Order: sequence, then structure tokens, then C-alpha cells
Amino acid sequence: MTATATRSPRHGRGRGCVITRRATFSASHLYALPELTPEQNQQRFGRCSLAPGHGHNYELIVAMAGPLDGDGMVLNLSEVKHAIRREVTEALDFRFLNDCWPEFDLHRPEGRLPTTEALCQVIWQRLAPHLPVVGLRLYEQSTLWADVLGDSMEAFLSIRTHFAAAHRLARPELSMAENEAIYGKCARPHGHGHNYLLDVTVRGTIDARTGMVCDLAELQRVVNELVVEPFDHTFLNKDVAHFADCVPTAENIALHIADLLSAPVAAAGATLHKVRLQESPNNAAEVYAEVPQLEMRPQALEALAYA
Repeated sequence: MTATATRSPRHGRGRGCVITRRATFSASHLYALPELTPEQNQQRFGRCSLAPGHGHNYELIVAMAGPLDGDGMVLNLSEVKHAIRREVTEALDFRFLNDCWPEFDLHRPEGRLPTTEALCQVIWQRLAPHLPVVGLRLYEQSTLWADVLGDSMEAFLSIRTHFAAAHRLARPELSMAENEAIYGKCARPHGHGHNYLLDVTVRGTIDARTGMVCDLAELQRVVNELVVEPFDHTFLNKDVAHFADCVPTAENIALHIADLLSAPVAAAGATLHKVRLQESPNNAAEVYAEVPQLEMRPQALEALAYA
């Protein structure tokens, strides 16, 4: 009897699944538009405009979806690995990104800078004819990454930062015993502290020339000035006015951060999509600042986030 004849028909054949594959490459890039003077490029792009450029160890996560075959696989992972290597990493590894692909040839009218989000979008275009891609995430570094979910000029850009703060979880109208019943040890009178990790995700259209969803330096400045500096090394209940009458749970802190950032992010040219606040390795809160759209394919975003 052959192996095929003995296979169970219930090996998941036909059922849908999202799989991910990780790949890495090292490359350099330079942010400088030929139509601008060196002084204008310096003002627009900061140190990223300094020749001969700078480099990163990039990490790419590819999410793919489809029905399982009779062998219990969406795709043969060896074929996936070779497709990513052939279409992406062989062309980019140890290269100067500005010179790799025609999309980044700035002497062409349609050329754009090889930003994280633009690079992620062009990688999608390279892979989509060969793999059933539903989402890509590209880490430029651990504190900066981009997601794309389709062959369009829209992308998500995320930055990560941190602050240290103390808080006490207690409602002033309740007794100590009542607060302890709700908040446990977190209700102790003198509070306790955390090293918070903050992820801010914005959504927008990739600019056809700069390759940016928004001004990254401005986004980082806004988050630093409105959140990190006012919150860092504080006792939130006493030092941040909002929490004088609002219990500073991780959920409430994340909501307040989203409220603080929505308008400034819009002024920077993007839409605040999500705030994620990690209080400890075991606890985190996520707040969506916009109504999730069905075409955002949340299953792809989840696969990328936990790959």
C-alpha cells in the first residue's frame, strides 16, 4: 500500500491557515533628494541625509494564507524560503538600497527614497506574484517597523519607546478594603512602579517622492514631548493631572495617550491607528484610535505581530 493511499482525508485538507516566514538582510540607505540642496536635505531628513549613508540589520516577516493541502501545509516552506531569497534578500543583502531597484532611482520622476515603509511596499510587489502574501512586516530596528497589507501605497508605521512611572490603583470614594478587593496589591497606599513599553502605530499613504507615511522625526518628537517627558519618572496619580481623578490602569493610560496623540499625528500627515502599552512582560493594553476596517485583514496583522 502506498503512502498516499494510507493518508487520512482529515489532515486539514482545504481548511484555511495563515503562516509566516522570517528572513533577514543587511543594507544601507541615504535620505537625500536631488532636487534639494544639502542644507534642505539636512533640514528635512536630519542625520539620515549624511553621505555616504547608514545601515541596518533588517528583519522581514512574510504572512501568507491559503487552504491546507493533503500534506497538511499551506505551502512548501522550502519553496517559500527560495522565493524570498530569489526575489528579495539576494538583491538587497549587503547592498546600498538607493541603487538596488528602479523604484528607488531618484533620478526618475517616479523614484522615491528607500524608507522602511516604501521598502516594505516594494518587497510586496516583488513577492506577490510568487507567494499568497497577505501581510508584510519590515523591522528597520527593534524600535521602528512598517506593515503593509496589500499592493497599495498605504502602510502602517510603528515606533517603540519607553518610560518609567509609578502608580496606585484605587478609587478615592472606596475604602481600603474595597479597593483591595478590586485591585489587590496594586491598591497599596504608596504605589508601585513599571518600566512601560509604548508602541505607537500610525497609518497613511506612502509619499510618492519621500517614501514616508509621515515625518518620522516629527512623530518621534510628538510622542516624546506629549507622553515620554511628562510621564517619565513620575507618580502618575499625583504628577499627571489627568490621573488625579482617573485610575491609572494600563488601559486608562493607553486611552489617554491615544487621546493626546490623535490630533498631533493628524497634523503630521497620518492617522493614529493604535497605541499599545506594555506594563510588564505579563500585561499589556491596546487601544485602536480608529474603527478597524475590514480590508485591514486583522488576521494578517496578528500573524505579523506574533511571528
